[in-house]
Amino acid sequence: MNKLYLTAVLLSLFAGKSIAQVVPPAGQTYNFTLQDCINYAYEHQDTVINAKLDIKSADYRVKEIIGGGLPQITGGATFQDYLKVPTSLLPGEFFNAPGTFVPVKFGVKYQSNLTLDVDQIIFDGSYIVGLKARNTFKELSQRNYTRSKIEANVNVTKAYYQVLVSNEQIKLLDANLAQLKQQLDQTTAQNKQGFVEKIDVDRLNYQYNDLQTRRENVVRLLVLNYQLLKFQMGMPIAENLTLRDKLIDVKLEENTADLNTDTTFYKNRVEYGLFETQVRLNDFDVKRSKAAFLPSLNAFGNFTSSYQNNGFANLYSMNFPASYIGLRLNVPIFNGWQRTNQLRQVQITAQKSKNDLYRLKDALNLQANRARITFFNGLQTLNSQRRNQDLAKEVLRVTKIKYQQGVGSSIEVTQAQTALEDADNKYIQGLYDALVSKVDLEKAYGRIQ
Repeated sequence: MNKLYLTAVLLSLFAGKSIAQVVPPAGQTYNFTLQDCINYAYEHQDTVINAKLDIKSADYRVKEIIGGGLPQITGGATFQDYLKVPTSLLPGEFFNAPGTFVPVKFGVKYQSNLTLDVDQIIFDGSYIVGLKARNTFKELSQRNYTRSKIEANVNVTKAYYQVLVSNEQIKLLDANLAQLKQQLDQTTAQNKQGFVEKIDVDRLNYQYNDLQTRRENVVRLLVLNYQLLKFQMGMPIAENLTLRDKLIDVKLEENTADLNTDTTFYKNRVEYGLFETQVRLNDFDVKRSKAAFLPSLNAFGNFTSSYQNNGFANLYSMNFPASYIGLRLNVPIFNGWQRTNQLRQVQITAQKSKNDLYRLKDALNLQANRARITFFNGLQTLNSQRRNQDLAKEVLRVTKIKYQQGVGSSIEVTQAQTALEDADNKYIQGLYDALVSKVDLEKAYGRIQ
C-alpha cells in the first residue's frame, strides 16, 4: 500500500476534503455493476467508437473497390469563342495564283461540344485480386474493433476494482480509528486518574492523528479513482456514479482450474487473429503484384455533339454528332524490372508476417504463463496477508489485555497497533494486485472478448 499512500498524499494537494466529494453533486446518477460499466464503455469510449467507425470506413472502401469494375462514365462540355478565327495559308495553285499563298480562315466564331465517355474493365488481374481480398480487409477492421473493446473491458475492470479496494481500505481504516479512539478515550481517563502516564496518551494521540490523515488521503484518492473509472468508461466526469458490485462478488479462483490443459488458447487472442488476417492480406498483395504481369483489357466508347455557328444566338441550332466504340489491350512488356522488384518486396513482407505469426504463438504462450504464475503468486500472497491480518488483530487484542492488567507496556500496544495497520495496508495492496492479475490472466487466455 506504499504506492497507494504516496498517490493519496500527492492527490491531497488538489482533491476535496471529505468523503462527500466522492460522488459529484451535479449530473445524472448511475448505479452500475461492473458489466454495466463495461457495456457503457462499449457505447461511449472514444477508442471503441472510432474503431466502430473504422468498420464503416472499411465497408465504404470495399464498395469503392467494387465500383472500380463498374462502367466509368464521364460527361464534359466545352465552349469556345474565337475572338479571331485562325487563318491558314493555302497554295495559290488552288486559286490560279501559282507561286503564292492565299490566307484563308477555316472555322466559325463560336464552337461548343458535349461529350460522353464510357470505360469498362473487361479483364484486369489486379482488380480480380482486390475483389477476392475485400472480405479479409473488412475482417481486419472488425478484429481491430474487437481489440478496442477488449482494451476498454480491461481498463474499466481494473478501474472498477480500484474503487472497490479503496472503499475496502476506508472501511479498515474506520474500524482501526474506532477502536483506537476507544483506547485513546480510556487511556485519557486513566491518565486523569493517575493510573497511566501522559506519554501513553501522547503516543495514542500521535497514532490516531496519523491514521486520521491516512484516511483523509485515501478518501481523496477515492475521488480520483471514481474519475478514472468514468474516464475509462467514456462517461463525463460531472456524472454521478455509484457501484453496485461488492468485493465479495468477485470470485478470484473462478475458471482457473483448466488453465494448464488449455493449449490452444492463443487462437482466442484477438492479437493472433489480427496477425492471421494480416498474413492473408499480404498474400493477396503478392497475388496482386503477380497480376500486374498479365495483360488488361478495357472497352471504351464516346459520343460527342458538336455545335458551330458564327452567331451566338444560333450556336445550338446545328448539331454535328460523332461517336465511336473500341477495345484497349495493355500488354506489359518491359518497365525496367520495376514490377519484378515490387513483387520481390511484397513477397519478403509476406514472409516476414508469417515469421511474426509463428513467433507470436510463443510470445502469447509466454505471456499466459507469466500471467498465470503472477496470478497464483498474488493469490497465495493475498491469503497469507489475510492470515497475517488476523494474527495482528489477535496480537493487538492480547497486548491490550496485558496492558490493562498491568503486565504489559503502552509501547507494546502501540507496536501491535502499528503492526495491524501495516497488515491492513499489505492486505489491501495484495487484494488489488490479485484482482489486477486476475484480469490480466483472463486477457492472456483470450477469455475477454
